[in-house]
Amino acid sequence: MFKLIKYLKPFVVLIISAVILLFLQAMCDLALPDYMSNIINVGIQQGGIENSVPQVVRESKMDKLLVFMNKNDSGRILKNYMLVDKSSPDYSKYLKSYPKIKSEPIYVLRNVDGSQIDKMNPVIGKAFLAVSGVEKIKANAKNGVINFNGRRVPAGADLFALFSKLPDAQRLKISEDMNKKFTSLGNGMIVQAASGSIKDEYKAVGVNTNKIQSRYIVHMGVIMLLVSLVGAVCTILVGFIGARIAAGLSKNLRRDLFTKVESFSSEEFNKFSTASLITRTTNDITQVQLVVFLSVRMLVYAPILGVGGVLKVLGKSRSMTWIIALAVVVLLGLVGSIFAVAFPKFKIIQKLVDKLNLITRENLSGMMVVRAFNAQEFEEDRFDKANRSLTNTNLFINRVMSAMFPVMMFIMNGITILIVWVGAHQIANSSMQVGDMMAFMQYAMQIIFAFLMMSVMFILIPRASVSAQRINEVLKVKPSILDPKKPLHFPGRVKGVVEFKDVSFRYDGAEKDVLSNVSFKAYPGETTAFIGSTGSGKSTLVNLLPRFYDVTGGQILIDGIDIRKITQHELRDLIGYVPQKGSLFEGTIESNLKYARGDASNEDMEKAVEIAQAKEFIDEKPEKFKSGISQGGSNVSGGQKQRLSIARALMKRPRIYIFDDSFSALDFKTDSALRRALKSETESSTVLIVAQRISTIKNAEQIIVLEEGRIVGIGTHDELMEKCETYREIALSQLSKEELA
Repeated sequence: MFKLIKYLKPFVVLIISAVILLFLQAMCDLALPDYMSNIINVGIQQGGIENSVPQVVRESKMDKLLVFMNKNDSGRILKNYMLVDKSSPDYSKYLKSYPKIKSEPIYVLRNVDGSQIDKMNPVIGKAFLAVSGVEKIKANAKNGVINFNGRRVPAGADLFALFSKLPDAQRLKISEDMNKKFTSLGNGMIVQAASGSIKDEYKAVGVNTNKIQSRYIVHMGVIMLLVSLVGAVCTILVGFIGARIAAGLSKNLRRDLFTKVESFSSEEFNKFSTASLITRTTNDITQVQLVVFLSVRMLVYAPILGVGGVLKVLGKSRSMTWIIALAVVVLLGLVGSIFAVAFPKFKIIQKLVDKLNLITRENLSGMMVVRAFNAQEFEEDRFDKANRSLTNTNLFINRVMSAMFPVMMFIMNGITILIVWVGAHQIANSSMQVGDMMAFMQYAMQIIFAFLMMSVMFILIPRASVSAQRINEVLKVKPSILDPKKPLHFPGRVKGVVEFKDVSFRYDGAEKDVLSNVSFKAYPGETTAFIGSTGSGKSTLVNLLPRFYDVTGGQILIDGIDIRKITQHELRDLIGYVPQKGSLFEGTIESNLKYARGDASNEDMEKAVEIAQAKEFIDEKPEKFKSGISQGGSNVSGGQKQRLSIARALMKRPRIYIFDDSFSALDFKTDSALRRALKSETESSTVLIVAQRISTIKNAEQIIVLEEGRIVGIGTHDELMEKCETYREIALSQLSKEELA
């Protein structure tokens, strides 16, 4: 996978944008449990009371609260509150909000910042708890007597007055002892414990506490909705960006892979089967595309969510973090086991896909042969065997994957139960709030979900890595035939003189040469023909001229310039090539003819098909040149395919023609007519013909006889009949002496 990282460079801006959006989405997802916790803790349990600092307090209540504060604290508290009574200028303003002001002055909180609230919070909270504790002492008086500081006093005595007379140290010590349980648990529990007293105080001054609660819950709900919407927008945008990155990457990979394959010589094609190249261009790139899309989504988002969840969990309850650690360890063990079992199978799958494609392609292209030999059952068995192997491997992997998710769900549900069980005990001990436990549960699920996403990626990445490796195998191949760094160019108009100068050639890995010390010259206006027994090297020889292979010894010259010193494009621009097996492309007759020259006119096409003896069967078609051609030319006969291939080469008007046994599917009459028409058309071009028929090459100006890769005869027909035994044997095996005369 890392070898293909360079293909992500064009998408750096999109990747950075996706990372930013994923970070924002993770922050939104991590914020939601906190808001839910606030709704439960503050909105429901505390009635919307956010802190221990009330907005308004009766004067009598404030006097009681001040009893349980030291001088510094009481001074700071009074400084931040304003006493309002009937004589105050703002009396009428506060009367509407606090009706009880008629009967008693009140303290109203001034505009103070959050830092001051945080400092005042524990002080007033503890004071409220102390006042509440004293009031409970009075309420629990037995037999009209209260036990106060070791003394028995009447139940009707003013305990707050008694408390105020005690020394500061003693008074505060009693207050701390009363609130010891709550103060040890932190400010959150102090606020929750004091919220009831604050709510009662609000009611005492005429405040509608139901509105406070509903307003807080609605406020938190609206924030949660907005945060959820932002997260949803981020999710959609990241999905869109991820799809763009993955699709763009796969497009560039396919383009480069196709371009690389186009640069292959026949030697490189021998290293990869056609079926394998098709699989690598389609299925393998699809696997990489899928993983890139999911990586943009998960590989960035999961770590942010996981780390953020851990930090949030530590803020909620450190005592329960061992539950998260346990879940992660179990999950890692599960994923590691699945990875060890499934990974070897991923390497096998792509090879099995190659094999299945190979068998399918062979059957489709060789269907006539299969039917002719009644080998349908054999081919079906061969296909079924490959199909079963692929199916069984996929089933094995899918069974492993299908077992993973139920186990993970079991772990997640087990963790939920464990959190509830442990959290319930902590709530009972007043060491945790209900909302915090609910938030902890959600953060735990987010952390586990993050590991789950990474686990899925670790399972998908191996198969994509195999695919990426197979793609890279093609991309890193260095073609054996390359253009020179400083190419030469033909000066002026090319004549087309072809010279093979002591040429030898050996296939890669072969033990001996296919061609040895071949030397000859072919001139413009002349036809040079090659004949010989099967395997003598005729087709190999003419394939060296357009550099489908490069010579391993000697030189091939055109107008005295070595063809390896000019670019392949410039070289092949001079050549009209008709292969041994005619190849047509899906489209129309016109599109196939114009494949050689896109700007050709209708007159050019008419002339080419007339010379190639293809006009008659084209005119018989209702749509003429617009008639459709199926893939590979399967809807035309072998002879028609050859004639169209010849017409296509004529459309190019090249300086050099190569006909590699291109008349084999033609009857003798058509062959003869075509050669007569070609003679006048190619009178200024160099013509190279590979043929099996003596009648096809009999009138050639130069005939070269090959045997086991060596020239055993060169000359005209008459000269070879006299001097070359090999040629004479071939000729007499095809024609009588009278026909050869």
